Amino acid sequence: MDFLQLFDPTIFPVLAADGLTNGAVYALLALATVLVFAVTRVIFIPLGEFVVFGTLTLASLQLGKVPGTLSLLLVLLGAAALMEALTWVRRGQAGRGLLTLGGAALLGAALWALAGWAVPLKPPLWGQVILTLLLVAPLGPLIYRTVYQPLQNATVLVLLIASVALHLVLTGLALVFFGPEGSRTPPFAAGNVTLGQVTLSWQSLLVILVSALLMLGLYFFFDRTMPGKALRATAVNRLGARLVGISPSSAGTLTFTLAAVIAGLGGMLIGPSVAMTYDSGFLIGLKGFIGAIIGGLVSYPLAAVGAVLVGLIESFASFSLSAWKEVIVFTLILPVLLWRSLTTRHIPEDEE
Repeated sequence: MDFLQLFDPTIFPVLAADGLTNGAVYALLALATVLVFAVTRVIFIPLGEFVVFGTLTLASLQLGKVPGTLSLLLVLLGAAALMEALTWVRRGQAGRGLLTLGGAALLGAALWALAGWAVPLKPPLWGQVILTLLLVAPLGPLIYRTVYQPLQNATVLVLLIASVALHLVLTGLALVFFGPEGSRTPPFAAGNVTLGQVTLSWQSLLVILVSALLMLGLYFFFDRTMPGKALRATAVNRLGARLVGISPSSAGTLTFTLAAVIAGLGGMLIGPSVAMTYDSGFLIGLKGFIGAIIGGLVSYPLAAVGAVLVGLIESFASFSLSAWKEVIVFTLILPVLLWRSLTTRHIPEDEE
């Protein structure tokens, strides 16, 4: 009976709109997953934790509290600066190492002062969004510098193990920083809009619009800018890109920065519709990962389409088979993996 109600003209559009809203966020995560893997060979499992940090950091700012994200950022900044300084010392340039440490100390003090001044003032929502991005986005390149860059010549399996460990660490830190309770953020756009017989929230339309604009921006970034073309070259042939002067470390840093920005924005967009808890990131990131798998971890359009499909299936399954919705969504990956394994020519990693 519930299955037949899916095709009710008053129910079907609502479920479709809800699926498109969630699917738009999953599509952003799928694109970020494909980007990170193509450039660095890292299956970035902790991407969902950046969604959580985006939502819960914004929720903390709205309560007038300095989020624990700041402490994590300062620790990672210090660790990255120390590693970079040691690298300069090994090259016989101790002066540059001291400058690196001094610059990191000044930047950390500036961030601490900015957060301590701005957070109690409870700035408007757009100010809180900018401050959230300032706290969340740098986590991407700093994590790359401290965790993945030392392993850039490791196998994909070793990088995957590092990703699993990092996921567990970030989940535990999120519990320490934000507690076990779930949090929602106020919608960016209040009110509803009526389209025919269907009433949709402006927030849902805003999520779809912003996600579409981000995807369009990524297209122009990769197609029209030199850094974007450098990332594309690295994704196609890492050795060839290195031979023409493209630094793998710089490409990885830029890639993780983009992934952190995308995931942080996704967390803020989905925050008003989902009660986010410290451990919500794994399931959200996994749904984006399924979209990336549908695209073979190489095709951005297929990954986006696959992620939207995941959102639609989740929405319709939650109505008719709510107890099985996660099973249905994650089972989707099995035929895709089977099809990919039968149609893809496997190349040993050392021949790439």
